[in-house]
Amino acid sequence: MTIRTRRLRRLVGSRTSRGAQPKVVALGGGMGLSASLAALRRITGDLTAVVTVADDGGSSGRLRDELGVLPPGDLRKALAALCGDDDWGQTWARVIQHRFASEGELHGHAVGNLLIVALWEQLGDHVKALDLVGKLLGAHGRVLPMSAVPLELQAFVRGHDPSRPDEVSTVRGQATVALTPGEVQSVHLVPGGPPAVPEAVEAVLDADWVVLGPGSWFSSVIPHLLVPELLEALTETKARRVLSLNLAPQPGETDGFSPQRHLEVLARHAPKLAFDVVLADEAAVPDQGSLCEAAKRLGGTVELAPVARPDGSPKHDPELLAAAYDRIFRMHGRIGPWR
Repeated sequence: MTIRTRRLRRLVGSRTSRGAQPKVVALGGGMGLSASLAALRRITGDLTAVVTVADDGGSSGRLRDELGVLPPGDLRKALAALCGDDDWGQTWARVIQHRFASEGELHGHAVGNLLIVALWEQLGDHVKALDLVGKLLGAHGRVLPMSAVPLELQAFVRGHDPSRPDEVSTVRGQATVALTPGEVQSVHLVPGGPPAVPEAVEAVLDADWVVLGPGSWFSSVIPHLLVPELLEALTETKARRVLSLNLAPQPGETDGFSPQRHLEVLARHAPKLAFDVVLADEAAVPDQGSLCEAAKRLGGTVELAPVARPDGSPKHDPELLAAAYDRIFRMHGRIGPWR
C-alpha cells in the first residue's frame, strides 16, 4: 500500500467516524468512467455510477443484437472499477473482466457481460440485477444505467468521407462514432428523448457532488445530456458539479480538440447546464487562459492538478485523481450533512 493510499484511507476513515461522507454521482462510460470511479471510491463510501447504454460493439453489441438487452459492457467496467483493492475485490474484478478466447461462439465474450445479462433475464429488473452483482463483488458503490432502453448513437460528421471534406454525413453506432474520421458536429440518440432510469434521476437530485467525465466526449459523456429527465436533474440538482477533462484528444472522435473546445461542444448540447469546477491536468492544457474563459462561460473555475500516470501514458492515475477530487470537494464548498 502506498503512502498516498494510506493517507486517503485515513482521511476517509476520519470522515466515516463522523458520518461525514459526500454523496457522489459519477456519469460517463468506458475507461473514462472507470478511472473516475477507481478514484472516487477511495474518498467516499456513498458513490453511484450512471452509465451510458448506447454501446454496440464487441461482446456488448453481440448480446444486444441477439437478445435485445441493454449493452452490459460499460456497466461491467464500472462494477469492476468499484471493486476493492483486497484479494476478494481484485479477484472478482479480474473474473468479470475475463474474456473467453476460442474459435467458437463464446470468443470475445466477457464473463461479466454474461453474468449481468443472465440476472436481467432471471430477475426482470435492470437495477435489482446490477445491485445483486455489486453485492457479489463487494463493490464500493452502486451502478445504474442512464436509461432502460437500448439506445443508438448517431452523429453528424463533417468530412466523414475524406474525398468530400465539406460534406456532413450521418454516422450511426457508438463504436463507429468513436473512431470516425472527420469532425463530429453533434450527436443525438435514437429513439430520441429516452426515459431515464428513475433511480439515476433520484441519485443526481440527492447528491452532494456530480462528476461528469472523463471519457469519450461524444460517445460516453455527452449522451447523458440527451436524456431529458437526466439533463433536467443535472440542471436542477443542488449538488455541485465537476467536469473532468481528458488527458488527450481521442483519435477520430475529438482529434485536434483543445481542452476548451470540449467545453464548447458540451455547452452546445446542453446550453443551460452549469459547472462549478473544471478539472484538468496542467500538462494537458497548453492555453490556460482560454480554458479559464470557457469554464467561466459555464459558470465555473478551473482546477489544475497532476492526475496523469507517471509513465507518460494518457491515462489517469487513480490515487492522483482521488487526491484532486478530494481537494475540490474540500476547497469548493460542501453541501449536505457531511460538512
